[in-house]
Amino acid sequence: MSSKQDSTKKTLTVALTLCLVCSVLVSVAAVGLKPLQDANKALDRNKNVLAAAGLLKPQQSREEIQRLFEEFDLRLVNLPEGRFATEDELRQAGIDPRNYNDRTASRDPAISRSLRGNDPAGIQRQADFATVYLRQTDAGQTDLLVLPIHGAGLWGAMYGILVLEGDLRTVRGLSYYEHKETPGLGAKVENDDWRAQWPGQVAFNDDGSVALSVVKGRGDGPGEIDGLSGATLTTNGVDRMIRFWLGERGYGPFIAQLQAGKG
Repeated sequence: MSSKQDSTKKTLTVALTLCLVCSVLVSVAAVGLKPLQDANKALDRNKNVLAAAGLLKPQQSREEIQRLFEEFDLRLVNLPEGRFATEDELRQAGIDPRNYNDRTASRDPAISRSLRGNDPAGIQRQADFATVYLRQTDAGQTDLLVLPIHGAGLWGAMYGILVLEGDLRTVRGLSYYEHKETPGLGAKVENDDWRAQWPGQVAFNDDGSVALSVVKGRGDGPGEIDGLSGATLTTNGVDRMIRFWLGERGYGPFIAQLQAGKG
């Protein structure tokens, strides 16, 4: 009996020791790889911004991508008030712009609000502050405005980037970099031919209302983008997302202030 107990104890001891060693190795690896993971995330973000702006070219090196991205300034926008956030209010909210994450902020009740009952884009909660990227001319005029957007698709959230030209009305490009849409159907949001419809489209009508729309079938009118064949729900999701983020509860008031020189 004693021999069997000793054997069981030894087996448990070995198993527990292995578990402990493996846990330590995994933790060390995770900590050691974090800088590389963060660098890759930053590279992906930079590439997505440049792709939407039509500035990303095949076979560009990390250094070239970084140099182009550094032409953009990162700013936080106070969405409820439609203006750039001030250093004081960010400090009071405990926000460091360099480490701010829009997704994480949307889950913090102190700096976000629920959209329950009036949520056309299907995002559930909206952060009070949103990250934008600007490229300016030597004279200080806005040359490109990069607007991160997100909303519900068929199978989950879709994350993309919409870029406006310096007139803040003309679309430079649209790029989706994260989604769960069906390959060959909703996933056509990544298709170059579909994306090629966006550059040159006018985002706003003369009265400031949103001019862009993604329609079922073929878009023939001003601001109309072809829907995705066989992917009606993804098409509707993109349409609602664009209208929401360019509208009154998205970037609309901020863009209007920026157009008037009051951003």
